[in-house]
Amino acid sequence: MLEKIETTTQIAIFRRKEIRKTVHKKEWWFSVIDIIQALTDSSMPRRYWTDLKRKLKDEGYFEVYDNIVQLKMEALDGKMRETDCANTETLFRIIQSIPSPKVEPLKRWLARVGFERVKEIEDPELATKRTRFLYKAKGYPDSWIAKRMRGIEIRETLTDEWQKRGIKQQREYEILTAEISKATFDMTPSQYKKFKKLKRENLRDHMDDLELFFIHSSMVITCQLI
Repeated sequence: MLEKIETTTQIAIFRRKEIRKTVHKKEWWFSVIDIIQALTDSSMPRRYWTDLKRKLKDEGYFEVYDNIVQLKMEALDGKMRETDCANTETLFRIIQSIPSPKVEPLKRWLARVGFERVKEIEDPELATKRTRFLYKAKGYPDSWIAKRMRGIEIRETLTDEWQKRGIKQQREYEILTAEISKATFDMTPSQYKKFKKLKRENLRDHMDDLELFFIHSSMVITCQLI
């Protein structure tokens, strides 16, 4: 338990509740606190989880307790903080111990999300198609979606090159990303999010065409220079 790994936070929605998730070991891992909040509507989900962890351990469910991993996820204040996370299989065991009418719907939701991840690994193009569909459903125009998808492609090329050059830790990626943002907008990503009054939202999803053009140009130049 308590393996500490840096990751990139994404947001999923279950019945209007935000649930943080990230890819770890090629599968989705979810914030247990967020899952508990979605199931119980508790005002103190962290305390609920502390009590539940103790109960699971006392009742001999060591395999559940040992399969919890601490991953860094973005908190409401925008900072990356270590958070107890579990994959779909472990979450199934955890939520069975929570009395809630939402358990069965959540299990179906987790199964669907997990299945989608498996299919995306088998065919990466599905992830691209799903991303396009989600942006379309949110009302973004085709021209903006094309630029955003191009930006994702450029970003992946850049991070692949960073990996080849020995960049491994999330903190190192954050520093390099901050330098690109400062060179482009004279603000770090966190400063720019505050400027746009964003919290957990993805910054690039709230850039207009001109902003996307400038940040993409900066990333392309960086790719050419390294």
